[in-house]
Amino acid sequence: MPLLRGFLTLLLFLILGEAMRLLFLLPISGGIIGMLLLTFWAMVSGGISEDLALASQKLIAILILLIMPGVVGVFFLGGHFDGQWLAITLALLAGTFLSVLTTLLILRVQVRPDQEASHD
Repeated sequence: MPLLRGFLTLLLFLILGEAMRLLFLLPISGGIIGMLLLTFWAMVSGGISEDLALASQKLIAILILLIMPGVVGVFFLGGHFDGQWLAITLALLAGTFLSVLTTLLILRVQVRPDQEASHD
């Protein structure tokens, strides 16, 4: 039952994000808005519930299956990107760099100096 509650929580925030996107005509994906709402909710409530953590861990385990449809779509729509490969490549490289940099900065904030010293 905890797994189902976690999935329902994720679904609720996805639906809330999609509703906000439609209501305010935002040019951002409803999923992104929903995950931002979930992040703010976790910050206000003091953390993530065990149900949500369990559901998230199960989804991370099958992450490649969630990404695959987008990759296949890009493969079959390659003709639409003629003449734009340089811009796409630069956007992918910049996005990857910013993702890694953001992850590094968040990790540095989350890992306290006393935790780093205990591993040495």
